[in-house]
Amino acid sequence: MKVILTEYVYLHGVAGDVVDVADGFARNFLIPRGKAVKATPTALKRNQQLLQNATSRRKELTAKLLEVSQALDGVELFFGRKAGRNNKLYGSVTTMDIAQALFEKTGIDIDRRRISDRSIRELGEFDVPVRMGADLAPVVKVVIVAEDKLDEFLREREASEAVEEAEAVVEVVADAAPEAPVAEAPADEA
Repeated sequence: MKVILTEYVYLHGVAGDVVDVADGFARNFLIPRGKAVKATPTALKRNQQLLQNATSRRKELTAKLLEVSQALDGVELFFGRKAGRNNKLYGSVTTMDIAQALFEKTGIDIDRRRISDRSIRELGEFDVPVRMGADLAPVVKVVIVAEDKLDEFLREREASEAVEEAEAVVEVVADAAPEAPVAEAPADEA
């Protein structure tokens, strides 16, 4: 008997698949439990429409995930934590801390379980992947400095960014400025 599965059935297929199963299996197990419907022409047309809708929704979801991952890629997060002389933290920066900081900085609410599966327990810079999908994993840069040096670190960081921006502006202006024509020296006539 041909049936259309309405949910995943082990060894037979996933929702939307049209499969051939034994009559008794369909009548006694699949159909009464709502795991499948008989494959009539009307049901096949409805199934085709559902599959098309699912495909379009999947494309929209992929586009949104790509947009969010581009917004997250390269974001820098700064944390000040107490640390011992060996640069080990008296605690850690958890995935919850990173998720909260991402929300505050970008406005994007990420489930903490999508962020790297380990807590950070020492000072330094770390690249932390955020799992968005099968092949999407933007990397967030997490910088952890000693709590008492955080303000100084942020001031130095802002100053260096300002210098880099000024150098970029000077470079753009220099590239855009027309070069002055070079006057040729008159030839000596002898």
